[in-house]
Amino acid sequence: MDSAVNQQSPRGANHYRPDIDGLRAIAVLLVVGFHAFPEWVTGGFIGVDIFFVISGFLITNIINTAQGSGKFRYAGFYARRIRRIFPALIVVLLAVTVFGYIALLPDEQIYLGIQLVSGAAFITNFTLLNSMGYFAPSIDSLPLMHLWSLGIEEQFYIFWPLLVWATWKRKW
Repeated sequence: MDSAVNQQSPRGANHYRPDIDGLRAIAVLLVVGFHAFPEWVTGGFIGVDIFFVISGFLITNIINTAQGSGKFRYAGFYARRIRRIFPALIVVLLAVTVFGYIALLPDEQIYLGIQLVSGAAFITNFTLLNSMGYFAPSIDSLPLMHLWSLGIEEQFYIFWPLLVWATWKRKW
């Protein structure tokens, strides 16, 4: 999360939120534990849900606080998301592209191309939903599968501010 998200409180004052960092730590431990020891941390995937809830809480507070002061601008909001997410995403996509070109067979490169486009467009969750089946590639050949959660997060960032704005304008 960018520093504006991390520092914003529900009251609008900038101050550190150790409770949210504690929840983030729990979420990280759950997700890492689930991937490292799936037989022991069977419900660790709930860490992703915790991240989604934290993100929704913080983003809603930022938008409401900025709208209350008349300082919320969609362009600035989306520019911060782009500056935070795109650099790392571009590095990952380029590294996987190079690796795929070197190491994968032509059929596997086709699946990788689909993953690359889906990841860049933040629709990996929909691509996976529509491609899972008997002849779908195994999980081992989906190096960008983890981008499903980024897709959901970015879809949230696209639509949630509009919904918050609409409820703010109507005083719901």
